[in-house]
Parts: sequence; structure tokens; C-alpha cells
Amino acid sequence: MSVVVAAAGIAFRAASGAYLKALVRPEDLVVANGRFEASTWTTTMLGPPLGGAAIGLFGPVTTVVADAVSHLLSAAGVRAIGGTEPRPERGGAPRFRAGDLLEGWRYVLGEPVLRSLFCNTVLVKGLIMATSPLLVVLMIGELGVAPWQYGLVFTLPCLGGLVGSRLAGPLVARFGRHGVLLVAGTLRAGWLVGLAFVGPGVVGLLVVVVVEFGMVTCMGVFTPVFATYRLTRTRADRVARVLSAWSITDNAAVAVMTAVWGLLGSVVGARSAIAVAGVLMLATPLLLPRGADAVRAGHGGDVAAREEAEDGDQDGDGEADDADETGGQVSALHGGHGRAEAEGERGR
Repeated sequence: MSVVVAAAGIAFRAASGAYLKALVRPEDLVVANGRFEASTWTTTMLGPPLGGAAIGLFGPVTTVVADAVSHLLSAAGVRAIGGTEPRPERGGAPRFRAGDLLEGWRYVLGEPVLRSLFCNTVLVKGLIMATSPLLVVLMIGELGVAPWQYGLVFTLPCLGGLVGSRLAGPLVARFGRHGVLLVAGTLRAGWLVGLAFVGPGVVGLLVVVVVEFGMVTCMGVFTPVFATYRLTRTRADRVARVLSAWSITDNAAVAVMTAVWGLLGSVVGARSAIAVAGVLMLATPLLLPRGADAVRAGHGGDVAAREEAEDGDQDGDGEADDADETGGQVSALHGGHGRAEAEGERGR
């Protein structure tokens, strides 16, 4: 069942990202992604205590059933979205080939901006998640923190994610996508190492709250801008494959790095292993995209569609639909071409 749920989650995220690109204009993607990010941090903050209360009041079976019903309601909400969805574009191959499974990774690794973001985000997520079990061992096992205190100090910082996600749109409007991406991506890397200095008592708990709040706030700003970069740098017919490849790699990296840091913690101790992750985290801003391509992507609009339109303008007349010498027709995407009229906004 867990495998089915995980596979369905990857498929949903891939399809929802492709659908979002079809529904929302490129210049509105940061705002839309910011709203979804705010929803994510809200549910992260409220979900565990509400779930615990539901289990206490109604029991675990009823709570699990209610969770399943919520997914059905989510599906009904998706079905209720108005407008029409553009039909998927078919490539030249008449049937599915085994090599198509790797198309998402080929596309990401072949595009410099996406490749930089891919390496950065996978490494950052892996390092953060790898330290989570070690923090449980350090705080509850070694420092004697009560479980409710541990839950509290990791719930309060979610407010930072809510604040950061709401600030992403205004910051991009003032400073541009690329500037916000670099600054937020750099700032989020400096906090993790602070968890290695957690001590006992109230002061130690405050250290965790401050460190987590700072890191989560930076992540709240970074994630909507990053998600927008990823969508605008990806061709419409490759979005689902790119997002699937990204999710699979994320999950695999988290699993591998959690195991590695667990072994490291058993050798050098939980605190030292957290410190190693924090130091490595400081180097992750070097993987953020820079250069002319990254700056161009930060200027707004659907960069992948614009580049495809430029490639399709073979006669230099500024038209994006030209006939080649064999009489074939080159169909190039444009900013609004094939985009459904949006009645609402969809998740990544």
C-alpha cells in the first residue's frame, strides 16, 4: 500500500505541475506557486496536532478512513476545475519505448539551468532530511527533551514558511526572479549547521526554534521561485517527465543520505554527524544557476516556449510558425498558445 501511495504521489505531482503551467500565465506562476507553498506549510503546521486530536477522539481506524475520504474530496475538487485542458502533444515515436523512462533525466541534465537547480535542490533536501532522525536521537535521547517539546519546536517554525511563501511574489516583483533565487537559496544554506550547537533546557529549545524558523522562512521564499524557474525552463511536452524524474531522485536521495548519515551518526555521534551535514550545506549555493541563461530565465515569461519559438522562426520574419524546405510545418509554442482559460489555480 505504501508503494502504491508513493507512486500515486509522484504521478500526481508531475501531472499537477504540467496542468499548472497550462492554466496559469507565466508571469503569475510565482504567485500561484507561493499560494501552494503557503498551503503546504499551513497543513504541515496544523496537520499533526489535528491528527493527534482526531485519533484521541475517534480512534485510529476512523481517522485513517477520514484521511482516505479527504483524498477523494481532493480528486472531486480537481475534477471541478473549469476550463478545457490542452491535449497532450505526441512525439514522432508511434509507441512507448523503454528509453522514454529516462527522458526526464536526459532533459534536466541537458539544460544548464535545470541541471544546476536539480543538483542543488536534491542535495539540500537530502541533507535536511538526513539530519531529522539524528535530531530525534540528540534531543530526546541525549538531551532529555520531552516529546511534546520536540513537536512544539518543529511546529512553530512552520509560520516562517507561511510568511516566506507570501513574501515570494512581492520580492520577485521588486528584485527579479534570479536575484531572489540566489539570495534565498544562499541564506537557507546557513542555518542547518546551527543545529549542531543545540544544548539542554529552554535555551537549547530556543536555538532550535530560531534556526528552524530562519531556514524555513528562506525555504518559503525560495521554493515558489524555484518551482517557477523549473516550469518556465521546461518545454510543455516534457513537464510531467521532468517532474517525475525530479521526485524520484528526491526520494531516492533522501533514502540513501538518511542511511549514510545514520551510519555516520553511529560512528561519530549524532551531534558531529549533524555538524558534517551543516558544513556540506554551506557549499550548496555554489550549485545555484548563474550566468546569462539563468539571468534570462529570471526575466519572466515562459523561457522554454520563447526559445522554441525562436528556433521555429527559421526565416527571421518574427513569426513562430514557418515552413521548412521540405514543406514540413514547425509548430512553436508561444506564451498563451494552448493554454486553457483558468477558472482557478492548480498545485505543483
